[in-house]
Amino acid sequence: MAHDCGGHHHGSADADPRATRALRIALVATATFLVAEVVGGLVSNSLALLADAGHMLTDVGALALSLFVAWFSRQAASPEKTYGYLRWEILAAFVNGAALLLISVWIAVEALLRFRTPEPIGSGVMLAVAVAGLLVNVGSAWVLHGSHESNLNVRGAYLHVLGDLLASVATIVAALVVRATGWLAADPIASVLSTLLIMRGAWRLVAESVNVLLEATPRHIAVADVRARLQAIPGVESVHDLHVWTVTSGVVAMSAHAIVREPEHHQGVLEGAHDAMRDMGIGHVTVQLERREMYERERHLHP
Repeated sequence: MAHDCGGHHHGSADADPRATRALRIALVATATFLVAEVVGGLVSNSLALLADAGHMLTDVGALALSLFVAWFSRQAASPEKTYGYLRWEILAAFVNGAALLLISVWIAVEALLRFRTPEPIGSGVMLAVAVAGLLVNVGSAWVLHGSHESNLNVRGAYLHVLGDLLASVATIVAALVVRATGWLAADPIASVLSTLLIMRGAWRLVAESVNVLLEATPRHIAVADVRARLQAIPGVESVHDLHVWTVTSGVVAMSAHAIVREPEHHQGVLEGAHDAMRDMGIGHVTVQLERREMYERERHLHP
């Protein structure tokens, strides 16, 4: 007998007006400045500035995708899609992280070419545009900061903006160095340093989204602890076929088979399992209660 005792609370599926508003503000600011940065990069011939513009282009795409997913993932569930569209958040996070990694590789290759053949740079234009870009990125990061920890989709957009912020700082430093010393290598060096910082966050985002898509056990939950909490419930003899996974940000699910010999203990076991899992941050709980061992039958059905 299987029982879903966790209800249907879908956490991040519920609309977060603050996150949506933050994404909208960041998108408008970033898209507006992107044009100015591309023009500034072409006029000044700065790779660091064009690299920053490249990141900002991915920011526009990432923010637009995140905003769309924030709306789309709230669409109602259906008999065909019983979880609704919650996983779109994870797919968007994966795409954002992968895009950051690809653009970072491109910037690194361009920087190596610049090391071999330095090109003249209009450091004045480079500096002015980089400072303006820094202000835009600081504003965007500030409005996204409040929501990025609880939502993987918003975190992807936040990492894009944070990467641009770091790139802007590196570009400013490079522009000052070029103006003061004429050392043109400062430009590609700045682009490489900012790219390395960005790649670290992007790789973590990709790895985390892949773990969710593979339904891996969340890092903050130990399966052994879940099993121990379930087996400590009065009436439970043993627990097997235990799985814990993340549906989307803030929505952790668990399923298990529990041997409970006495039927009069069933309701108490279900209530105890619900309470124990809720204390561990698991909101969607499904427990199959068995009066006798079914290992052989299950092994035959699912070899």
